[in-house]
Amino acid sequence: MSSGALSERCAGATLSAHRMIPTRKHLEYALGYIALSLLTEARAELALIRREDEKSAGVLVVKIELAMAEEAWRRVDKLASEATQLVPTLERPWIAWAYALRELQKVGRARAVLLEGELVIEEPTVLVDYNLACYFCLLGDLATARWRLANVFKREPTWKAEAADDPDLAALYARDVDGGENGEVPF
Repeated sequence: MSSGALSERCAGATLSAHRMIPTRKHLEYALGYIALSLLTEARAELALIRREDEKSAGVLVVKIELAMAEEAWRRVDKLASEATQLVPTLERPWIAWAYALRELQKVGRARAVLLEGELVIEEPTVLVDYNLACYFCLLGDLATARWRLANVFKREPTWKAEAADDPDLAALYARDVDGGENGEVPF
């Protein structure tokens, strides 16, 4: 057997072995690569997923994570929209979708998307209220932003430090810079 034929045979065997690996394993590997900022490797893992699994919720969520890591906001917008239609009760696609819209300077749309998601997400985390506080603040509705943040702080008091440094919430504490207490969010 020639070395070219042997190489071809080995490549075929490798491809065949990849087809035997379940999609969930490829997703686990891809998420691991994303966590390590090895985005090329994550993309390669996702490329090995079976065609019939490509539009499943699990695959879409991992593709969203990769697009978020790559700061590919238009792709996040598209993928998250698909994922929320497929499984509307999952929180992460709603959060990612709204965040991508915010990054695309579509804050009003980001707020609308996350408000819609809030109604269907099974158990919203504090991140929903926190991000909504940011969007309301950026849009000038400081009263609603304060109310949303108060809800966050009731559930997770440690988020106060995050809020004090978040530029999206700057309008809440900007008035108190001269006379306020260390730039804390006034509540």
